[in-house]
Amino acid sequence: MERVPIISKVLESEERGKTMEKLAASLLEELNVETVFTIPIFGGIPVSESVVVTWIIMAVMIFGAYLLGRDCKVRTPGTRQQVAELIVTKLDKFMEGNLGEEGKQYGTYLAVVLIFIGIANLFGVFGFKPPTKDFNVPVALSLMSIILVEVAGIRAFGTGGWVKRFAQPIPIMTPINILEVFIRPLSLCMRLFGNVLGAFVIMELVELVVPVGVPAILSLYFDLFDGLVQAYVFVFLTSLYIAEAVE
Repeated sequence: MERVPIISKVLESEERGKTMEKLAASLLEELNVETVFTIPIFGGIPVSESVVVTWIIMAVMIFGAYLLGRDCKVRTPGTRQQVAELIVTKLDKFMEGNLGEEGKQYGTYLAVVLIFIGIANLFGVFGFKPPTKDFNVPVALSLMSIILVEVAGIRAFGTGGWVKRFAQPIPIMTPINILEVFIRPLSLCMRLFGNVLGAFVIMELVELVVPVGVPAILSLYFDLFDGLVQAYVFVFLTSLYIAEAVE
């Protein structure tokens, strides 16, 4: 009789092991960057799925900007123009509120990044793999944002003033301030990539426990709401860094 609980525990352990192996395999498959095609120059340039999806998103954004921005009128604007003006006004107010008067000139770039990340995260709804699941994309976005932050500081205070700011509030803080330049892009990158990847892991676990019904409901949250939240957080933090750099 004592062997039955032992055998049961062994079977449960094996089942958990198989579950973890299945989750690990799904995670590796999700992280795998697939090459869609190769450009036959310079020995072959591989073009990944995330790059192709990014091109599609860029095309959608360009077409949307053209559609909303063409044939604008000073008087008696049409519905399309009113929608475009409403979007631009709301984005300008949002960016100016975060960036302040000195940093509002960088609002256009951040608005484009906000729209791009938002659309990229929503692309999973249409069966595409969101580019933000490719680690290279969050890295590139983070580096671009932090370079903009440092450029904003140089433009505001000059090269000399920008260098002196590393010694504020006291010179002993210089190493920490320099280290912060490298920590910020890492923080932005890992927050964006980690949340997108974390959502995938949660969905896989839910599907293993409750394969019907619940995953579809949670998918709406992670594919829609959470994707937009991550876009907002990324741009919000970048705007705070710029506002701090130009103060």
